[in-house]
Amino acid sequence: MRAAQFFKAKDIQVNDIELGQVKEGQVKVKVAWAGICGSDLHEYNAGPIFIPQDEASPLTGRKAPLTMGHEFAGVIEEVGKGVEDVKVGQKVTINPLITGKNHLDPLVDMYKDFTFVGLGGDGGFADYVIVDKENVVKLQDDTSLELAALVEPTAVALQAIRESEMKFSDSVAVFGAGPIGLLTVIAARAAGAKDIFVFDLSDSRLEKAKEVGATYAVNSGKEDPVEFVRNIYPDGVDRTFEVAGVSVTVNQSIAVTRARGMVTIVSIFEGPIDFNPMLLTASGVRISSSLAYEPDIFEATVKMIESGQIDPYPVITDHIELEEIVEKGFEALLNDKSQSKILVKLSGEK
Repeated sequence: MRAAQFFKAKDIQVNDIELGQVKEGQVKVKVAWAGICGSDLHEYNAGPIFIPQDEASPLTGRKAPLTMGHEFAGVIEEVGKGVEDVKVGQKVTINPLITGKNHLDPLVDMYKDFTFVGLGGDGGFADYVIVDKENVVKLQDDTSLELAALVEPTAVALQAIRESEMKFSDSVAVFGAGPIGLLTVIAARAAGAKDIFVFDLSDSRLEKAKEVGATYAVNSGKEDPVEFVRNIYPDGVDRTFEVAGVSVTVNQSIAVTRARGMVTIVSIFEGPIDFNPMLLTASGVRISSSLAYEPDIFEATVKMIESGQIDPYPVITDHIELEEIVEKGFEALLNDKSQSKILVKLSGEK
């Protein structure tokens, strides 16, 4: 079967590989669509960050080369022994988080030891993938598999809302209008945000931010975000989400937030940044961070998408073939800021 494998930074190859056998407690999924995530892009551009390269992951026993892709959906092709509550032909999406089950609280457990399907083990940039049953989330028969490929990044945004302690009618700022930034706008609007400021350097991404619910979409290369926010909210906004991953936006995020407000860091950083903790101490701004999602958030995301309460479809900007994943996928995302979420077609089933 075809699979896009990570070897090292700037070296992802589409190869013909053997899949292996479905073991007890596992399922084989025929992948329909898979999204390219920002964390995938960081791995391609500056990795390995999460992908184990010198030593195998203690959770999966795998290291590079491995098949990437952790945002995907498809149809169950085969079930292993002991799997009873899903069946062949059923539409599913995958919760790719893998933890060591070291703590009863799943959120605490994640930070003790974690990896992901597609980063610590073989993932969805392939015709087929074998995953443990516990990672499978069932979908309704009429659920779009394109939309289901967006459950994982949307769950990241919903978890960020929870971590921010956002309340109905809060004012919000989002720094970065990439896929997670745009999904955070959608999630904040669904959670009852009163006003949403979005800052980015790309006018096309800012147009997309307006489309998905931003009240103000501002090019931070042309206007100062701090002055812009403070002219409308002199004390600052209630909640800010840093989704750009650079030093300047971390500092600006703090500067636009009111005393006792919250800045939530959602970015993956490719390296250390300059940061002065006195920015927090002297302002009364609190800070939180968010990496993935709790199981109930992932399941809620599925239900919210299936009910139409959240619609992530506008975030999709392109569909490509697996063989095009490097040039029209990773390189396009690095060099064309009009791109947001690119979906890779595998079976293409709707």
